[in-house]
Amino acid sequence: MKLLSVVFAGTPEFSVPALRALLGSGHRVVAAYTQPDRPAGRGRHLTMSPVKRCALEHGIAVEQPASLRDPAEIARLAALAPDVMVVVAYGLILPAAILAIPRHGCVNIHASLLPRWRGAAPIHRAILAGDRHTGVCIMRMDEGLDTGPVLLERRTQIGARETTASVHDRLAALGGEALLQALQEIATDTAAPRAQSNDGVTYAAKVRKEEAVIDWSQPAIHIDRQIRAFNPWPVAQTTLRGAQLRLWSGEPVDMPTDAQPGTVFATDSHGIKVATGAGAFNLTQLQLAGRKQTGTAEFLNANTIVGAVLGTAS
Repeated sequence: MKLLSVVFAGTPEFSVPALRALLGSGHRVVAAYTQPDRPAGRGRHLTMSPVKRCALEHGIAVEQPASLRDPAEIARLAALAPDVMVVVAYGLILPAAILAIPRHGCVNIHASLLPRWRGAAPIHRAILAGDRHTGVCIMRMDEGLDTGPVLLERRTQIGARETTASVHDRLAALGGEALLQALQEIATDTAAPRAQSNDGVTYAAKVRKEEAVIDWSQPAIHIDRQIRAFNPWPVAQTTLRGAQLRLWSGEPVDMPTDAQPGTVFATDSHGIKVATGAGAFNLTQLQLAGRKQTGTAEFLNANTIVGAVLGTAS
């Protein structure tokens, strides 16, 4: 196996399986680039990224520039003389001067089947759209937004009850596996990049918190996608008698009702039934503001809810 000198660039948990795969592969990781430490948690303490933690555990040098456009930062990376730069959810734009440094260019692990869902939130958008398949692409980067040629892809189904959390974890692992094959092809000059099609291009805009507010006049199938797409963040939400109510899980149910959308028209041991614009939705995991996440039985022990209209003050 021909080995490469690699600079790794990534920040969140999604990036870590790829870094771990590289560290176990024999390829030489000469540095890990990641976002600067940020305040986090209730105490707003400076917190290192998951990639930084992983890199330090393995004795890898860590670089945390605020930008890669500074000539000094460009020179610092160039001095590492990498064969390739692997980028996974890094969070900084790579200017042309950076893209040109590695001998074999920069490759990116993207969590969709390009050209569908270019951009920041491909997993959320795939679930919201009701996509049945997704995957990862190993892409050679250019100056566009996820527009570079694809070296290889791995496909996977999106299960009917899957959340962003479950798809995220599977794609992160799949990306690490696919990356090693792509690097082997690069190292042996057998890579066969293919240009992305101009057909089927969609953009995965960054998720906004307000998107997670449930509109009960929407069909139950749409609400189901929202709840699954926004788990674990920002978490779908509504109100119960004016108090925030976060919705962690549930599913559409075949229960006819003529109640106003948002009305809780029945409860049982299997969940809380809510009328929607088309069909009914059965809530199974909920969380009132300031309380812990609970299942239906525990929630109903503490709350009388039949007749309440979610999303209103009543």
